[in-house]
Amino acid sequence: MATAAIEVSKRTEAFCVDLALARIVRDGLAAVPKRLPPWLFYDEAGSRLFDEITALPEYYLTRIERQLLTDHAGEMIAAAAGGERLRLVELGAGSADKTRTLLSATLAQQGTMEYRPVDVSDTALEAACERIAAELPACRTTPMVADYTVDWITPPSENADRELLLWIGSSIGNFEPEEAGRLLKRINRTMQPGDGLLLGVDLAPVGAGAQHSYGGKSEEALVAAYDDAAGVTAAFNRNVLVRLNRDLGANFNLDAFAHCAVWNAASSRMEMHLESLSEQWVRIEALDLDVRFAEGERMHTENSYKYTMERAAMLMARAGFPVVEKWTDPAGWFAVFLGRKG
Repeated sequence: MATAAIEVSKRTEAFCVDLALARIVRDGLAAVPKRLPPWLFYDEAGSRLFDEITALPEYYLTRIERQLLTDHAGEMIAAAAGGERLRLVELGAGSADKTRTLLSATLAQQGTMEYRPVDVSDTALEAACERIAAELPACRTTPMVADYTVDWITPPSENADRELLLWIGSSIGNFEPEEAGRLLKRINRTMQPGDGLLLGVDLAPVGAGAQHSYGGKSEEALVAAYDDAAGVTAAFNRNVLVRLNRDLGANFNLDAFAHCAVWNAASSRMEMHLESLSEQWVRIEALDLDVRFAEGERMHTENSYKYTMERAAMLMARAGFPVVEKWTDPAGWFAVFLGRKG
């Protein structure tokens, strides 16, 4: 066993591979059913593809959340500040496209500010910070390349500003609810009383009608948001295979896997899978591993949980962020919650 571990270590070192990545991929491909974590999507190409997804007509999440932020940014910032100065920290900032509305509202209320975007993609952060510097010069950006799901510690502020943590884009939906709760509790322990959490949540369908209609949001609309006509989401999903080919010396044939988006009503989540179109073997050189895929076998790549208003508020309260304000669109498709640490 020890000798085998050493050999795997030597092989991954030869490929300049992160051993943690190698272990996660090996474990995921050995699982039943096979699975890969969604953060594998977000290399430079994946981040670019996701930005394209957010602009698609089918992807209502970004469109509605952006409108909520545009319409209510001043209220959100005023409620979070409570008469004090704010600094904003954003988890999974990406391009920070929607965030600039909140930055502008903060600057309008206090003149200058600090913004700390956190993301695993250094290229996305660099582009975001360059754009913010050009458009909002009074906003000082202090980017942080990090995986906020692992041992998160809020970076110290240079002053006594109250902190507003942004977790928007319905990113919480990518976590198992129990996992999301644990993450929020861990984050809460790093924050000070009075600090706030602004959370974007895609709302769950409520009730079922004769045409599978859920509170104004149809099952077809849900699926289309994750399986667009232009095929951008399919390319985004297959990008995990591109990454394994590049980083682990795998030989996945992208054309041999179909993108699948499925609404799991029992679990209140959208699921993304990659389905093998035929029986095939895939070689992963860095792991010295051959993996068999049966025809029709699906590999799970992402969940996107949908919450009711009540369940989202309960999750925040249990994590130490009781809700003080909330905003939603007239149709009830999406909501933004403001919680505050007591």
